[in-house]
Amino acid sequence: MRFDPDIARRVTGRAALLTPDQMGQADRAAAGYGWPGPALMEAAGRAVARSVMRRFPRCRVLVLAGPGNNGGDGYVAGRYLQQEGWPVLLAALAPPRAGTDAAGAARLWHGPNAAFTPAEAARADLVIDAVFGAGLARPVDGLVAETLRAARQIVAVDVPSGLDGATGLVAGYAPAAALTVTFFRLKPGHLLLPGRDLCGQIDLAEIGIPPAVLDGIRPRTFANLPGLWRLPGRTTDANKYTSGHVTVVGGRIMTGAARLAAEAARRAGAGMVSIAARGSGDVYRSGEPGLLVTEAPLGDLLTDQRRKVWICGPGLGVDDARAAFTELVASGRTVVADADVFSAVAGDPDALRGAAVLTPHAGEFARVFGSPEPDRLSAARAAAARTGAVVLLKGADTIIAAPDGRAAINVSAPPWLATAGAGDVLAGLIGGLLAQGLPPWEAAAAGAYLHGMAAQAAGQGLVVEDLLPTLPRVIAAAERETNSVPFQL
Repeated sequence: MRFDPDIARRVTGRAALLTPDQMGQADRAAAGYGWPGPALMEAAGRAVARSVMRRFPRCRVLVLAGPGNNGGDGYVAGRYLQQEGWPVLLAALAPPRAGTDAAGAARLWHGPNAAFTPAEAARADLVIDAVFGAGLARPVDGLVAETLRAARQIVAVDVPSGLDGATGLVAGYAPAAALTVTFFRLKPGHLLLPGRDLCGQIDLAEIGIPPAVLDGIRPRTFANLPGLWRLPGRTTDANKYTSGHVTVVGGRIMTGAARLAAEAARRAGAGMVSIAARGSGDVYRSGEPGLLVTEAPLGDLLTDQRRKVWICGPGLGVDDARAAFTELVASGRTVVADADVFSAVAGDPDALRGAAVLTPHAGEFARVFGSPEPDRLSAARAAAARTGAVVLLKGADTIIAAPDGRAAINVSAPPWLATAGAGDVLAGLIGGLLAQGLPPWEAAAAGAYLHGMAAQAAGQGLVVEDLLPTLPRVIAAAERETNSVPFQL
């Protein structure tokens, strides 16, 4: 699936992500605001029809309707399309249960019906997948899977059938939709892989549910967008000390990693950045003139209370990482742990307690906590709860989890960000934001967003050095977006 650089802004200015169970709560709560189930179903089906008419030329449509509310939305969508002159057939997997909202929607369908078969799906120009919704509890297989496979082009109602809206995982089979139309708020499965790719383009439709219903739901998962966090501003009396001092522990051999982290911290706005070299500092002194370099022992540096934020791990080596991390945590400093720290504490997650932010990729995560697959969101949350640190689990769908259960899913990173050294830049960004006073979860989330946007600005074919010059303008753009765009959970 082609990377969509505008997915976050296009699908929502509203950050809260609702699990299927939470969406059910929202549906039920809406009745108290004058939006009972039949009205919501009518609005949802009408929204599907409008999205189809807006995005596709008039063509032969087959609606595949399941027996539940997802199928009910399909009956309504088919009716609206038929009223607009579209040739529509409806194939029901099974009739809705008597007395349900879906049964009421089915009674209003007076168009032609078709068999629920692969042959019918293959004949249609466009298939509306309204078979199963986001909370399906069993795998999609057999006739349903074969029929969906036969479709040439699919519009999914809520999620493609077979996709778990809570995790983005597939149960049995799920088709790749050209378009998914969902309602009120996105679900985690719309943004987590492989769900994000299977959903295709996403239309998020308002169907009358008032935002006030979120007060009773209290979502804990969010799309990582400006507004979920705010970048630190500077007052007119700011100086280099009030903007924070970041110290990067520099390795003896892979010196480029620490240099990348340090430069990213500088560009993120830290007032002072230094490298504490674990050997000769000469190679570091050959870099940018604004970067401070010291060879003093960590114990001596820790007597300076202005050195509050430390980055430990990039290019450091396992033995030095183990020693430095232990000393830093014991001192009570704010520590971003990356790279070699995870090899140093392999199999011992409790050794990471005391860090502020952990930034492992999947392999590093597995060394400490076990594999994060298949449910990366739950794995990141569990690791954060165990260590007391914010866990940023890197990947195409980076997850930022806090010990209190909050989690954000990042969608700004393009695939060409997968290049050596990118993680060092991310660690530096987070350190620079921490030094300016952002709390750990907000700093990690903002860092992930800016990291991805910098890669988008650099363009395809980037090498890691290309990220650094783009940071000032993406930071400025994020500040403008935060201050000018209405933001809702």
